[in-house]
Amino acid sequence: MTKLKLILKDGTEVVGESFGYLPKKDETIDGEVVFNTAMVGYPETFTDPSYRGQILVMTYPMIGNYGIPDEASDGGVSQKFESLTSHIRGLVISEYCEEASHWQSKKTLSDFLKAHKIPAISGVDTRALTQKLREHGVMLGKMVPESFEAKKNMKIEDPNANNLVAEVSVNKKTILTPKGKIKATVALIDCGIKHNIIRSFLERGIQVIRLPWNYDLSTVKEKYDGVFISNGPGDPETVVATIDSVKWAMGKDIPIFGICLGCQIMGLAAGAKTYKLKYGHRSANQPCIEEVISEGKRCYITSQNHGFAIDEKTLPKDWKVWFTNANDNTVEGIRHNKKPWFSVQFHPEASPGPEDAAYLFDYFIEKIAGDK
Repeated sequence: MTKLKLILKDGTEVVGESFGYLPKKDETIDGEVVFNTAMVGYPETFTDPSYRGQILVMTYPMIGNYGIPDEASDGGVSQKFESLTSHIRGLVISEYCEEASHWQSKKTLSDFLKAHKIPAISGVDTRALTQKLREHGVMLGKMVPESFEAKKNMKIEDPNANNLVAEVSVNKKTILTPKGKIKATVALIDCGIKHNIIRSFLERGIQVIRLPWNYDLSTVKEKYDGVFISNGPGDPETVVATIDSVKWAMGKDIPIFGICLGCQIMGLAAGAKTYKLKYGHRSANQPCIEEVISEGKRCYITSQNHGFAIDEKTLPKDWKVWFTNANDNTVEGIRHNKKPWFSVQFHPEASPGPEDAAYLFDYFIEKIAGDK
């Protein structure tokens, strides 16, 4: 079987058996090497735009056992995935299951990866590789043919140097209407949105005005009741146009809700600062503590995928931390003391993962449709 290797920035080389796209002789695939600890949900994970530019290491020992479902979409929204394509640059796993067994499976993971030109290797000690990433932090890496000889001080492209949001956002405004009665309308800023967020709004009777990341919110002619800022990849400081739109919405006292990158953007718009986490949070089992509820603290198990966070020390006095990560005490959500502005770093829509925090969509809808 053909073999490929992953070369890390520090010179570490990991060789594995290829079961995805096979790079040409001189072709190299650069990316940021990160790990994910989720046990299920690889189709959703691979199609999550927040993974743009990343080579993904899966810690669960066997991947591919339930195949890949139909890639059908409706009105530009995937029915089962988190976007219309795959966004990871490469995949590293321990064991690949060649025979898929699931009633919804339409193709094998190998066929899916080849169709989307994603190189992948199996037979890797992913536990050792993950330990290395935990000690050092995320590292740049390069997936190459086994015969490729690495040079000293080899250059590896850093995806975070680019505006990744511009690569994954939509390029024009569209309006998505739910079946049945419309409860309210949301202006949704798409920074690389997971499609289950859109589905979560539509299922609750919310009309969605889907906007590109750099669309001037002040020029939207359609009437809307609130603003939503989506998840997405990369450094939040690169999406200046989105930050400016959120500042404008704050100036108009419009209700605002953000998820993941949207949380970081809201923090920047409020005047706080963000920073890069050592190895990020990428899993479906992250415990988060809600800090401001009348009954006291409560823990939720959440799905996450982010590499940046808000610096709590820089948060303005009229804002407070809403959720905190129980593992490392990083900020997982913020809210304004008086205004209807709030956001969370985790994914209440899950996909994959628990739905403990799905109530946050209803909380936002109460703010924008409570009087209707």
